[in-house]
Amino acid sequence: MTVETKLIKSVAGPLVLVEGARGAMYEELVEVELATGESKLGRVLEVEEDTALIQLFEESSGINIGSTKVRFLNRTVTLPVARTILGRVFDGLGRPLDGGPEIVAEKRLDINGNPINPYSRAYPREFIQTGISAIDGLNTLVRGQKLPIFSGAGLPHNTLAVQIARQATVLKSETAEESKEFAVVFACMGITFEEANFFISEFRKTGALSRAVLFLNLADDPAIERISTPRLALTCAEYLAFELEMHVLVILTDMTNYAEALREISAARKEVPGRRGYPGYLYTDLATLYERAGRLKGKKGSITLMPVLTMPEDDKTHPIPDLTGYITEGQIVLSRDIHRKGIYPPIDIMASLSRLRDKGIGKDRTREDHPDWANQMFACYARGKEVEELVIVLGEAALDEIDRLYLRFVSEFESRFLKQGVNENRSIFDTIEIGYNLLKKFPMEELKRIRPEFKEKYLSK
Repeated sequence: MTVETKLIKSVAGPLVLVEGARGAMYEELVEVELATGESKLGRVLEVEEDTALIQLFEESSGINIGSTKVRFLNRTVTLPVARTILGRVFDGLGRPLDGGPEIVAEKRLDINGNPINPYSRAYPREFIQTGISAIDGLNTLVRGQKLPIFSGAGLPHNTLAVQIARQATVLKSETAEESKEFAVVFACMGITFEEANFFISEFRKTGALSRAVLFLNLADDPAIERISTPRLALTCAEYLAFELEMHVLVILTDMTNYAEALREISAARKEVPGRRGYPGYLYTDLATLYERAGRLKGKKGSITLMPVLTMPEDDKTHPIPDLTGYITEGQIVLSRDIHRKGIYPPIDIMASLSRLRDKGIGKDRTREDHPDWANQMFACYARGKEVEELVIVLGEAALDEIDRLYLRFVSEFESRFLKQGVNENRSIFDTIEIGYNLLKKFPMEELKRIRPEFKEKYLSK
């Protein structure tokens, strides 16, 4: 039964307090009808007996306390889904932005889905090739993993996110049971109009839009819409993965804007703030999003999640990256120092980590020598960075020949391995070959992390 009332008690910004709402439900959609006939959409934030607190998806201007009608729609925010959703662009509430028709829905799904039950999870094991050497070779993305990108203001995280979305493919293996297709769900929160145009044009000109779904929330859109955008994206991904048996890569950018919207809503509700003014439930809220990614036992499809967030003041201890790091399985960190050197992508190898790397590489997945090769590349780069610090104190004249080799390795690693073009799509085999060409400059006795049979096979040529 639809509840309807005109008993508006107060209006404060986007918040409307109404009475006579007995039977209203939390998260229920609400239509606010003005005296002029115009309608505004909102949702229920709080219910107590017959009083409900509503947050509008748009400005509250025009609401007259005496003549405005509030109608509770007896449903939550839903997303219409069908196979035709691929190749479409939507706004932050799931409305078409590309001029195309409304989706003729096979079904409508509640966007407030549940995290995957740990008991039902299948362990992530299959390699995803992004075409980025620093990720594929050393911080591998695995199907079903949650691997965020930690960035900073002014760094090229948007360019990197689009490149990964364009290039990401599932590398087939003899042991992996392949599903029908690979798709990308790309959701943006709080972006500018220019950024939105950049994302759409990049997907269209490369043809990647045909296997992608875009959700775009602009900076001037209401904060409440920003809260819904990642949930729409994950609901779409769940449909594609677990009903159409696709492998889905979900990229959410920028989670910092999402958290800021959450803080804005929390402040409007006069909740007691937590760290740096963010609500105390920030961890729980992020977990309800991130934990919707993964693989399910008995299902061929999967959801791999790469949330992108800009760390305020490049601070890793800020609540957003800090809490994200607790929930996810590693992080890709972009470095401002490397960016200043003109290197793209400016990935900080030493600060980055993929906790599932060793499960997704090796024989039958990438190459049997991949784990040894990756460990050796890390070790040589770490030793080279130590030598760089030594040079600052003692000068290069104090180095022996081996230290000079490590110092040169750092420079060549960054310029030849790390650096690649925005349209350069390297296979994992090209990535490993580039690494071996760098390692060949060391004496064999220095390469202690590579087994003798692999040295003989790959380094003696």
